[in-house]
Amino acid sequence: QVHLVESGGGLVQAGGSLRLSCAASQSIFSINVMGWYRQAPGKQRELVAVITSGGSTNYADSVKGRFTISRDNAKNTVYLQMNSLNSEDTAVYYCNVRSSRFSMDYWGKGTLVTVSS
Repeated sequence: QVHLVESGGGLVQAGGSLRLSCAASQSIFSINVMGWYRQAPGKQRELVAVITSGGSTNYADSVKGRFTISRDNAKNTVYLQMNSLNSEDTAVYYCNVRSSRFSMDYWGKGTLVTVSS
């Protein structure tokens, strides 16, 4: 069963922008935190940005000022607007959704973002 559907990844030139979307199934209830993680080749998966149900956000230092996370609770969707992309942003980006119900943690399959120089 597919719980999260990610979209928006692709190839972009340095300095460009992309907007990632992650739609969570309406069958997922009590969503608290939604966020994005990424894993670059040869590196461990790292936090990119998270947003709580109340709208509080947290960003990795490397993306502060460039990325913006937002959510639409009615659509069970989280977005990541990525601006001023550089080669260090090249990675597979994974959507993460945390539900307080049954302490569930959902992960997307990942969407590849490639920033060319």
